Formats: sequence, structure tokens, C-alpha cells
Amino acid sequence: MNNSKTLYKERLWATPWLYVITLLLVPAVALMLMPLNRTLGLVLAPLVYAIVAVLLTVSAPRVTVTEKEFTAGYANIPVTYLGNITVLNRDERQVAIGPGADARAFMLLRSWIPTSLKIENTDPTDPAPYWLISTRKPEELRSVLTSAAANAAKTR
Repeated sequence: MNNSKTLYKERLWATPWLYVITLLLVPAVALMLMPLNRTLGLVLAPLVYAIVAVLLTVSAPRVTVTEKEFTAGYANIPVTYLGNITVLNRDERQVAIGPGADARAFMLLRSWIPTSLKIENTDPTDPAPYWLISTRKPEELRSVLTSAAANAAKTR
């Protein structure tokens, strides 16, 4: 584990509307199971929703920046390999993941988060030319990444 100071932390939680929409699982599961067994349908329907809600919560990826490393989900990169960082709005992100996409890019995107960052990867041994990362605070994350990369370059 990296022992350097944490400069930024964000959890890419699901939007509350996603939890509301998944409530539709309750009547769907109940309607499927009630012809077989009424009690089973009434018990399993809310249980299925609870399991899905827990999975949505537990599986929310983390975005973290320390003095030495940038972590997005399960991927990480030393901050010394970060190049140009661009803030993308919803429309720019659509172009970046559609017609402007590179299949080798690392992407950690959540559709319910409209803003993201495009971060150039300057590591010559890494096949990913850039990272696309969803974030609710793009300006703050860009600022932290830029300063962490600059500080890491000074101490090299």
C-alpha cells in the first residue's frame, strides 16, 4: 500500500434516481413469483431489491490521488506519468467515447456523472494512451493531479 499523503478522494456513487428506478424490481419479482407461491413472492421481492441496492453501493469505484499515485477503480498510475489533463463536459465526453475513442484507453465512466477528465498517459510501457475518468469535481481533481505531478517531478 502507498504510504504517501492522500490529496483527493471521491467515491463515484450511483445517483439516487438509480435506487428509485430499481424499486421497480419489487413488483416485477413479486409478479413473477406469486403464481408459484404468494409468500415466496412477497418475501423475495424486497430482498432482491435490497441485494441490488447493496451491490450498487458496494461496487461504487473510488478515485484517489496521493503524492505519488493516481488511482481510479482498480487501476493506478504514478503521477509522474500524467500528461495533459482536460475537463470534458457531457457532449465532449460523448465524442471522446464514441467517434474520438481509442480502443486502448482506460475508461472509468459512470453515465449518471456528466463530467469527466481526459488524462494523457506518458508512460512509454503502458499501452493506454489516456484515461477517461468520471468525476463530480473535475476542476478540483485536475488541480490536484496537476500539482501532484509537478511536485513529483521536482522531487525526482
